[in-house]
Amino acid sequence: MQSMSLLSLRLGRGLLLGLLLAPLLPLGGSPALARDETAWRPVELPQSLQRDVTSRHTGRTYRIFVAKPAGAAPAAGFPVLYALDGNTAFPTLSVVARRMAERAAVTGVPPTLVVAIGYPGSADEAVTARADDYTPPLPPGRPKSERGGERQGGADRFLAFIEEELKPLIAAEFPVDPARQGLFGHSYGGLFALHVLFTRPQAFHTYVAASPSVWYGDRYLRLEREQLAAGARRQAQVLITVGAREDDPPSDNPDSPRARLLASRPMVTDAREMGLWLAGGARLAGPVRYEVLAGENHGSVILPSLTRALAFLGDPEAMAP
Repeated sequence: MQSMSLLSLRLGRGLLLGLLLAPLLPLGGSPALARDETAWRPVELPQSLQRDVTSRHTGRTYRIFVAKPAGAAPAAGFPVLYALDGNTAFPTLSVVARRMAERAAVTGVPPTLVVAIGYPGSADEAVTARADDYTPPLPPGRPKSERGGERQGGADRFLAFIEEELKPLIAAEFPVDPARQGLFGHSYGGLFALHVLFTRPQAFHTYVAASPSVWYGDRYLRLEREQLAAGARRQAQVLITVGAREDDPPSDNPDSPRARLLASRPMVTDAREMGLWLAGGARLAGPVRYEVLAGENHGSVILPSLTRALAFLGDPEAMAP
């Protein structure tokens, strides 16, 4: 499953090339570009900013992308959606958030501040970093993933970065509503979102886990979730999405060792089981939704899931079946 995430990261870097280069040029462009109207110019996304932040908790540098809503903030501040895999997610999320807010009366999505957490450097470096940042610490005997490097299990350090460093930074610079903050993650990012829900449910109001890697650590999430079931009733709301074609065997070699490994990690079955458990035993006051997205695989499901994440944060009842 992770190979498709790697492809998404690479595609995301290509889409972001103009955005990443834009801060290196004067706003008006060079004199040469100004004289030549046929020259190619960097792409810019409206109302979008970026900066790098180095965390004292993880020791890593993160590329933080922010899409600001147009117009003044409401009295309570803007709702905020924090998205992982920011290099891939941000170009789509920033545009969709703006367009949905323009038709808020129809979409139910108010102007929303988008904060996407990515990485500087190469796509391979991002794959290694996310394998540590997004995975929960495992007790002895639980298997780590065979991909992404030896350093795994840093989810609590990464959450400390978000809670103690990034959120205060965003709140100091933008008018935000602390009561309406959501977390979006795909694949390992979905694993992280559920880990946070089960261990620190008060961290966010809304959790969206797209194709979560429930298989990680021999399905360690199923043990972690008992913490949520044993605790006080929480106000959190949860959306789980998964692509209908995620469990299709590889077409090139359906009998390969890789195919057998993927068969042991049934994404649709695991996501459905998790959704049913959350709806029945999680002691959540907010709504729980589970969606199988037709025609989508592990790599493509992130795109429609981003739209659903904004809608679910804005008005979950509008998404009721």
